[in-house]
Amino acid sequence: MKFRDGYWGLKSGITLNNPVEVRDIRFDRDSLTVFSMCRQFRHRGDTLNAPMLTTEYSSPLPDIIRVRTFHFKGAPDPGPNFDLYEGVSSDIEISESDEDVSFRSGDLVVRIARKDKWCTELFFRDRYLTGITGKLSGHVTACDGSAYMSEHLTLSVGEYVYGLGERFTPFVKNGQVVDIWNEDGGTSSEQAYKNIPFYLTNRGYGVLVANPGKVSFEVASEVVTSVQFSVPGEFLDYYFIGGGNPKAVLSNYAKLAGRPSLPPAWSFGLWLTTSFTTKYDEETVNTFIDGMAAKNIPLHVFHFDCFWMKEFQWVDFEWDTDQFPDPRGMLKRLKKRGLRICVWINPYIAQKSRLFDEGLENGYLVKKPDGSIWQWDRWQAGMGLVDFTNPEAVAWYKAALRKLMDMGVDTFKTDFGERIPTDVKYSDGSDPYKMHNYYAYLYNKAVFELIEEVKGRHQALVFARSATTGGQKFPVHWGGDCSATYESMAESLRGGLSLALSGFGFWSHDIGGFERTSTPDLFKRWIAFGALSSHSRLHGNESYRVPWYFDDESSTVLKFFIELKCSLMPYIFSQACKTASTGIPILRAMILEFPEVHACSYLDRQYMLGDSLLVAPIFSSEGKVSYYLPEGRWTNFLSGKITEGGVWRTEEHDYFSLPLMVPDNTIIAVGAEKRRPDYDYIDAVCFHLFEITEQEGSTATVYGIDGEQKVEITVRKQGRYLHIDKRGVKTMWSLCLRGIGSVKSVDGGSWDGSSIGAHVSVAADTERVVIQL
Repeated sequence: MKFRDGYWGLKSGITLNNPVEVRDIRFDRDSLTVFSMCRQFRHRGDTLNAPMLTTEYSSPLPDIIRVRTFHFKGAPDPGPNFDLYEGVSSDIEISESDEDVSFRSGDLVVRIARKDKWCTELFFRDRYLTGITGKLSGHVTACDGSAYMSEHLTLSVGEYVYGLGERFTPFVKNGQVVDIWNEDGGTSSEQAYKNIPFYLTNRGYGVLVANPGKVSFEVASEVVTSVQFSVPGEFLDYYFIGGGNPKAVLSNYAKLAGRPSLPPAWSFGLWLTTSFTTKYDEETVNTFIDGMAAKNIPLHVFHFDCFWMKEFQWVDFEWDTDQFPDPRGMLKRLKKRGLRICVWINPYIAQKSRLFDEGLENGYLVKKPDGSIWQWDRWQAGMGLVDFTNPEAVAWYKAALRKLMDMGVDTFKTDFGERIPTDVKYSDGSDPYKMHNYYAYLYNKAVFELIEEVKGRHQALVFARSATTGGQKFPVHWGGDCSATYESMAESLRGGLSLALSGFGFWSHDIGGFERTSTPDLFKRWIAFGALSSHSRLHGNESYRVPWYFDDESSTVLKFFIELKCSLMPYIFSQACKTASTGIPILRAMILEFPEVHACSYLDRQYMLGDSLLVAPIFSSEGKVSYYLPEGRWTNFLSGKITEGGVWRTEEHDYFSLPLMVPDNTIIAVGAEKRRPDYDYIDAVCFHLFEITEQEGSTATVYGIDGEQKVEITVRKQGRYLHIDKRGVKTMWSLCLRGIGSVKSVDGGSWDGSSIGAHVSVAADTERVVIQL
């Protein structure tokens, strides 16, 4: 929200009380409180009839500093509040001198000047990160009497801002105005389904504003040398998150806001849906599944979209028996074919639903201030909204879903959760403005917890559209209603990259676009992008998304890339396990993996899939792609072609290819199974070695589908010898040398050929191999 008239003045009717001088400092064991006057102190009379701002500094964890600033402290806080870690860091130090006072947590330090001009600065290991611009920050009063708290944090030359949730606007947020307010706006506007009041910058720090309501960000827009954020009211609560580089910042953020849960291995396979407004019944469903089998395309999850229930009755969680006369039997038959089942739900209860009267009678639906049920006709006629602040309503909602799981449903697509009214009251008295965004958290939490209760640890996931801070704990999230155009494919990737830089570990999108029907060309290009995402789903609006509806080649392309993904699951799932333990996402913007490479700062049409696979989707009907390779030797995983990095590349690819690049000094674990994503990853696993360097060596870890580490392999180069050590479960394994050179001898295994791509077979009980090149 803009309060200023240019840099020098304020808008008409705006009053700003900003900190001018520190008048007192209070030290507690684990916190520091600073009292700032909003005018210069000349004599005692200046302490009268003037506001004071109180700022408290504390730390829940090392390298994280919490900043809480009050004007008036006495206002009640009905909640909700983000579910954040609330401990006290064991590494806090408070020190003072005549010039300043410092609050340190780990390597992150806030310094507050005691004399002269008011000044607060943030450092990481004595490296300046940002500072609070005192003359611009503080307590704001508008002409209508409404109050706001506002903070300006400085931006340095060449500093870029990322994150703020799933945003489809330009990837670098500098110059943008961002309101944290969930909306159902598609993927082609400034609105977003998943708004997260957290950003990070390429200087190696992040900021989380701990307010679930509407936080307004001016990112180098109101004042071009700062990020300004403001919230309504008399109180501002935010966190500085350090780390020194973007990956460390995200890892620290995950400690504060929660790490992503590990989705089950089967969920990484191919999902196929009925699509939305298309006509379908059990016969249609079987036609799709039979067609996939006939074309030998691996299929792992089948999703029933909205019309599995009768129209006007969403949601009543009852199958439309006119279309599905034997739903329990149908689900059994589908599961016998090896499929998992997902069904669409949302948190809205249509008036025609049998559940509406139950919710009305028992107080399970959100009410207006006058006590009547809040209703409207958007989406479903006369629909109400489940009150997830009421524990009994949560139990009621879960019980309805549990019946579906008892029938054979494995998971739920938790659609919507953005159209949340503010002219209402909640069972627990929560602030309805803060609940607008926070509703998505409670909704997905309830569904995720139910699946976890029924299925157990590492078997729970939802397919969610809306989210706020903390929502990353309940994966997976998909990018919303994109269109069938190359432009929308690119904006979907931008949204996914921004969401990942906001702490979300697992992400998907609608292959081929949701709105309209893509051309065969676009569909085949999107398949490659979709298969090389953490989760892969075919879904559309008014038309089906089975590949043979596009052209004959589409089925072959889909088969190729899904088999590729299944074979890469030892690598992908191991990356997923690391995401769950560290908070670093699988989908990574180039700036996350290469923060020191300036050319990567703006890249939003390519990404890293985990640590070691660079993916550059093709966004052109000519098959041309331009992408950047950081310095070093890179090998195309598909073609084996080696390229020197530090350059932009322009290439042309057919539908069975794209830049899928591996850097040197890398090990990629490849599985023996191409048909399923959930198998024994260490059984006959093949480790592909890419240009191991003598100085560094390389290590790779393979996890099992239970999320436990099974095998670790380390490769070191000494002169013309490669020393390979394997630890963990004994199993048959092999090596594939990619672009390393000719093999002269192997001690510990046998090899086929002596040229690039040599394959070395190793016995199960062999733990060390030495290869002479």
